[in-house]
Amino acid sequence: MTARLRMRSLQKSFGATRALRGVDLEVGPGEVHALIGENGAGKSTLMKILSGAHAPDSGTIELDGNPFRPANPMHARHSGVSMIYQELNLAPHLSVEENIMLGEEPSRLGWLDRSRRRATAAAALAELRHEGIPLDAPVSSRPVAEQQIVEIARALITQPKLLIMDEPTSSLTDVDTKNLFQVIRRLRERGVSVIYISHFLEECQEVCDRLTVLRDGESVGTGAMAETPVPQIIRMMVGREIADTYPRGEREMGEPLLEFRNLAGLAKPKSATLSLRKGEILGIAGLIGAGRTETLRACFGLDAIRSGEVWMESRECTRATPSQRLSDGIGLLSENRKEEGLMLNRSLADNLTVTRYGPVSRFGIVQSRAQREASQQLMESLEVRAESPNQPVGELSGGNQQKIAIGRLLHHQAKVLLLDEPTRGIDVGSKVQIYRLMGQLAASGKGVLFVSSYLPELLGVCDTIGVMCRGTLSEVRPVADWTEHSIISAAIGQTE
Repeated sequence: MTARLRMRSLQKSFGATRALRGVDLEVGPGEVHALIGENGAGKSTLMKILSGAHAPDSGTIELDGNPFRPANPMHARHSGVSMIYQELNLAPHLSVEENIMLGEEPSRLGWLDRSRRRATAAAALAELRHEGIPLDAPVSSRPVAEQQIVEIARALITQPKLLIMDEPTSSLTDVDTKNLFQVIRRLRERGVSVIYISHFLEECQEVCDRLTVLRDGESVGTGAMAETPVPQIIRMMVGREIADTYPRGEREMGEPLLEFRNLAGLAKPKSATLSLRKGEILGIAGLIGAGRTETLRACFGLDAIRSGEVWMESRECTRATPSQRLSDGIGLLSENRKEEGLMLNRSLADNLTVTRYGPVSRFGIVQSRAQREASQQLMESLEVRAESPNQPVGELSGGNQQKIAIGRLLHHQAKVLLLDEPTRGIDVGSKVQIYRLMGQLAASGKGVLFVSSYLPELLGVCDTIGVMCRGTLSEVRPVADWTEHSIISAAIGQTE
């Protein structure tokens, strides 16, 4: 049987950076193939070549036995190759319907066929079991999870024969993820091939047939998913053993740092009460839309507070701007790093130091050398893969961008870190590094308020956990009092 896709000896460099050093990849018809690797391993670059966004420096690609070298993404789509990017690639000012059909608008006698466009968009959402997303709403007004569904729907309307999914579940609920897996299985039955990129290895095990692992721009292993144990996959990914997925060092908790007393926003949260102590990692679980992100935003001064109080180090400070919060020693890591967390066209150094210029300036003028040196130290401590502190942050992989966003909080010397999905889109090795860093920060007397949709990491790294349900935060309890089952029950409003 002719392979659906065959890539041989693909190489690609960006200046002095060799992103791909000779990658081989083969995918059969109707096969779901996992592409696995650390951030910066070359996965996204390889798929951007396949989808027409980049041209390879050397190597060959065959699609259904024929040479394939797409000139651009539209050429690739019309050839049967569609890609769902990790970073949302939507037109924010257009409606949901317009985004789904962008570039594929049906016409009749030279005029836009609006009724057919609407019917096609609605059918695509129905296949994903999201008929409730309003077609006329600006896509920017919808939650990140719904925007991800729109991205997936747009890829499906072209009836691809090869679909590339780059971290498609990073913003989805468990229910949405299960629905997506059902869609993938239906695609497999129709003979559609899927390349599935994910850092959630349990997802790969559930839905993928085979796997290929990349490391440092090279393919280092391939095989049947069911026959390859997770420890072996991790060894291939990182080139080393990871003994403890959730490292937990010794630390003592002290006096309260940050307190919410019946905190309520204009819409969400409806009520949130907690006390974050020095040396504590406090996790907030809940379904998407429950109010977790809104709670952090209200605390940081980005969203208005309707009632309740915020206290910092025994001082009431409910009404405050983000600038004042930074002065108080509170730092926020947004879940949306592309839109809210980073200046993608500015350098790593600028992004790392922008909230605290004092240590790298003299007489009010930023000293380039001091800025580079401070940035280089942070990059080394976080193991950021980049050419130099002067490189634009938008050129980095998603995981390395996240490290830069965290690094800015470290440079700012925040006492309280509000972390909203800090490991989203980060590989296994980097996740362990982030968990270890969180533990070190807590051990040094800082407080970490940690929002995550991934229950194993909440149970693995947190000291205490509270669950949000429909805008209300449950009683915060020690982690030993929680299980995945009890967290999910609390998240849907069921009591045990």
